[in-house]
Amino acid sequence: MEQLPQWAYNAALASLPLQTPLRLRRLVGLGDAGHVWEMLSNNERPLDGIPDDVWRAWHSCGEAHVQAVTEQCITAGVSVVSVHDQGYPDVLLSDPEAPAVLFFRGSSAVLGSRRVGIVGTRNATQRGKYFARELGAALAAEGVCVISGLARGIDVESHVGALSQQNGCGPVAVVASGPDVVYPREHHRVWAQIARNGCLLSEAPPGTVPEPFRFPMRNRIIAGLSEVLVVVESQSKGGSMITVREAMKRDVMVMAVPGSPGVPASEGTNDLLRDGCAPVTEVVDVLLALGLHHRHGSVVSLERDAAVDDEREVLRAMGRDSCSVDEVALRASLPVVHAAVLLGRLEAKGWVANSGGWWETLIV
Repeated sequence: MEQLPQWAYNAALASLPLQTPLRLRRLVGLGDAGHVWEMLSNNERPLDGIPDDVWRAWHSCGEAHVQAVTEQCITAGVSVVSVHDQGYPDVLLSDPEAPAVLFFRGSSAVLGSRRVGIVGTRNATQRGKYFARELGAALAAEGVCVISGLARGIDVESHVGALSQQNGCGPVAVVASGPDVVYPREHHRVWAQIARNGCLLSEAPPGTVPEPFRFPMRNRIIAGLSEVLVVVESQSKGGSMITVREAMKRDVMVMAVPGSPGVPASEGTNDLLRDGCAPVTEVVDVLLALGLHHRHGSVVSLERDAAVDDEREVLRAMGRDSCSVDEVALRASLPVVHAAVLLGRLEAKGWVANSGGWWETLIV
């Protein structure tokens, strides 16, 4: 049998049918990956407690399987590291549930920076998305690596914010599919940017589709990589709360962004604050949690044109509520047409956002 690099055999072991994180850790723990693969090829059973159907599936994978996985990794530009390799994230080495093998695109060197996880609901409010984007930008500008899951809503907005800082720290996206399988599809451009400027990380080999069970597994990695975990918006149940539980198991500090009472997207974060988590209202709160001093004297904000007098009056009238055009007009004592024009201007400047006919301010 042709001897391939160790990473190729680690990739092949990770992509065996009926593989699980625990089974893979046990296989990789046996030592030389090439030797382990040779044992499987010889129909040996080097582990106890593995069901017969799993052994049959593993023994059916021959040299062609290794070659195919190796070619997939090379074609997709995916690097492979095991817990025994230099380049495996140091922060995960002591994690009891650390993936035995990781697949990544980009540079894992960004994990040597200070690290903050930002998570939240897919069904985020416009205000929540804006806050996540600004927080991601401000942290990246301070040299902090933003870690998230690249899902819709809060996750992707935090990555977009981090990527907006040309000289900032590149973000890390921990994904639930293979690092070459973009999900959701509309994030194709952001995936490519993170692969260039940061790191796309997964425990799933190339070609793996994002099955539902992989998302909670992904969340433990986000928690394990984070020094501080910030929840921007979350309902009382869901993926963000899974990440919170994983963070608390690892003694990772959890912080939450306050939200309006009665808003579903803020139920989980307000619960966390009630239970004693520290609040985040600006990036300085997170920097203090990391023990970092603010180096530049002013917090980085996303650029937008200033609101003029009549526009500022509309913003004051709206407050932090979601309003219809009629409500804005009534609160600001303006004709409806004039209020609609001002809202259009404010939207173009980035001060408000419209979702389904309801307007929200993006003041944080």
